[in-house]
Parts: sequence; structure tokens; C-alpha cells
Amino acid sequence: MFVDNYNTILKGSEMWQNLEAPEGKLYTWDESSTYIHNPPFFQKTQAETTPIEDIESAHVLLNVGDSITTDHISPAGKIAANSPAARYLKEKGISAADFNTYGARRGNDEIMARGTFANVRLINKLVDKVGPETVHIPSGEQMAVFDAADKYQKAGQDTIILAGNEYGSGSSRDWAAKGPFLQGVKAVIAQSYERIHRSNLVGMGILPMQFKDGQSADTLGLTGKEQFNIDLNGGNLKVGQDITVKTDCGKTFTVTCRLDTEPEVDYLKNGGILNYVLRKLM
Repeated sequence: MFVDNYNTILKGSEMWQNLEAPEGKLYTWDESSTYIHNPPFFQKTQAETTPIEDIESAHVLLNVGDSITTDHISPAGKIAANSPAARYLKEKGISAADFNTYGARRGNDEIMARGTFANVRLINKLVDKVGPETVHIPSGEQMAVFDAADKYQKAGQDTIILAGNEYGSGSSRDWAAKGPFLQGVKAVIAQSYERIHRSNLVGMGILPMQFKDGQSADTLGLTGKEQFNIDLNGGNLKVGQDITVKTDCGKTFTVTCRLDTEPEVDYLKNGGILNYVLRKLM
């Protein structure tokens, strides 16, 4: 029975044999697909690395407290009818009954970027109600987190995230780092991190920094409406070094760079582990 099964196992079922599939070694991307989309991670990759730019006049996309989980950052559940992801799907001609979940559509970066910070239980100190919203600081408008991030990116403005303890706890969800990267987040300043999520942030080229012991956004009197300047010395950072952060309201404080190993420094210099590996292959 074993021999009989394994003699024909690669043939598959009749339904499998009847599937139409293109030939060749490269995947043929279908731009009309709402499930699988060619992500932009390598669109700007060059053979040589470029110096990492300082973070200048960055706005705070979110100011959150303790125990923000990867599900708060990148939910896997239902796509809400009034969310940016739902608007995207409607524009593609998809009916609400076929929205499915973020987990099912995790092969589409356009949807996952819109689903980042879309958890209805998210608590953001910049707004006075629970939900996936923030304030676009320059305009003072309250809107979905993705919409604010999109406005910042189109204006060429850097963004960061302020957070409390155990940022990124829960399952080691890769989109919890990919999503903020696609939203243009340059750095996170937290009181502490979940181990794997901190590593994933570095892997996507997002710099994790940590408040000094006993300090937090609240103790430093930061509301999240300030603009932040962070000198990254062209990316020539060292493991665990101190970094000075300055705000436009005159406050200056020191944080710890949470690049914990020499390889992580290399990943950040390459813009993340994906570009690092690609350059190694080249």
C-alpha cells in the first residue's frame, strides 16, 4: 500500500491535475488577486548599502501603554466593515460577505498594511476612545491609523511609536513587524520588548530603542504630540549604545539602542534582514 501510494503521490487528485498553472521558474503575479500580491520589500534594493538617515522631526503614530500584543499590532481576525482594508476590498469589487480575515489574506501586503493597528481593542493615548484610530498631528484630525500613516508617508514625514512594557508580547507574528514597516515607522521607543518581536523589528529595519529604567513616555511628560529628532550617526551604531533623543519642545532624554548583537547591527545597516540576505546572495 505504501509503494502504491508513493508511486502516484505527485500526480495529485483529479481536481489538482485539472488546475491551470503557468510554466517557468518565476511566479506569475496576478495584479487582480486580493489574496496574493507582490510585496514592495525589494523594490528599492541596490547592490550597495546607503547610510541610514537620521530620524528628523518625526511625529508619533501611536502612544500606547503596557502589554501591546502582536494581535493589537497585526490582528488575524475579521476585517471590519468600516476599516481601511474593507475600503480597499470594496474598491476591488469584493463584497462584504467575501472579506474573509486578515489571517486568510496575509499574502497580500496591501491588506496587511491597512490591517496594521486595526484591532478594535487598541488603546492609543492620542485619542480618547478605544479602537484603531490615532491623531494626524499636523492637521489635528482623528482617523484610522493606516490613513494617518499614509498621510505622513505622502508628506515625507518620519514616524515613531511610543510604548510601555512588554511591547510585542504574544505570538511571534511576522506581520507585526512588516506592517509597521509598510506604514513608514522608523523606530519604536518602549520600556521593554517581547524578545522575538524586538528581533523581528530589527529584521525589518525598524530601530527598537528602550527607555532607561524608571523612565517612560509618561514620566518624561511626553504626550505623543511632540516631534522627535534622533541622531543615528549614518547607521554606525553599536550594540546597546546610548542614543540621545530630542523633541521640538526642548526635552532631551537618553535611550538604549536595542540592537543586541553585531549581526543585528548589520541587518539594520542593510535596511533589514531581507535586504541583507539578498545582498549576500548577490
